Amino acid sequence: MGSSTTLPPSPLLHHHHHSPNLNLTRRSLLFLSTTLSLPTPLSSSATTPPPDTTITDRVFMDFSICPSYFLNRTLGDELSLCSDATPIGRLVLGLYGNLVPITVSNFKSMCTGSSGSSYKGTLVQKIFPGQFFMAGKQGRRDKGEVKPPLQMVRNTETVDSKAFVLEHSRPGIVSLCLSENDDDDEIKLDPDYHNVEFLVTTGPGPCPQLDSKNIVFGAVLEGLDVVTSIASIPTYKPSERIRQYNDLAEFLGDGRAKNARAIWNKPLKTVYISGCGELKVAKPTLPPTLP
Repeated sequence: MGSSTTLPPSPLLHHHHHSPNLNLTRRSLLFLSTTLSLPTPLSSSATTPPPDTTITDRVFMDFSICPSYFLNRTLGDELSLCSDATPIGRLVLGLYGNLVPITVSNFKSMCTGSSGSSYKGTLVQKIFPGQFFMAGKQGRRDKGEVKPPLQMVRNTETVDSKAFVLEHSRPGIVSLCLSENDDDDEIKLDPDYHNVEFLVTTGPGPCPQLDSKNIVFGAVLEGLDVVTSIASIPTYKPSERIRQYNDLAEFLGDGRAKNARAIWNKPLKTVYISGCGELKVAKPTLPPTLP
């Protein structure tokens, strides 16, 4: 009787028998490649909309020089009526009311005087050549400083990270002073204190040291030549020896060091805001643009 012989499976048949596993492997690779590529279109850079820099409001500021102010400090509230003032020019500022509505509303109220205080008749306090100038310091009106605005809404945007997204990227950026604030400490401790001090970048380059620390809320639309004129006004610069003495005094805890620094970078001419207010525009023509 003949015996039957069982042949081993053909390698070709063996490969064909396990083809479902091979297909599964291909599907796994396809799924893996798909999942690896998914985060790209869903990244934060693709889903986060750009800041809304639509210009919702426009204000103006007139700047002048009063040569007699330092000779006669009795001008006080009448600094804006300086009889021998020399006009520098006008700035027209566009404000980003959709991005930081409280900051814009408060600034506009200081230009119109509706907050119980006004920038009109107050000094440009500091000028940092090649960087920015500051105005709106609070204090005594007879020193050309801003009277505290009592009728002003509390600005909660100063602690909101969304308010700090714009950069001080070019000349003519308008920003609310927080890190650079020059108000006296006793004024800041007042429960009714409202920060209204502001800065304007003068160029020629950006000011990255101001980014993420101060709230950009607008830009100069007209009058960059005025910004340049203000930036060119001479300021008080202490000698290197005075700076070293001041650093030592501060290190030793001498409170007079800070008082001495208060006059550094002050303009040697009395530059002040001789007029300010809101400009009503029926049909704004400027499109949203990032500074």
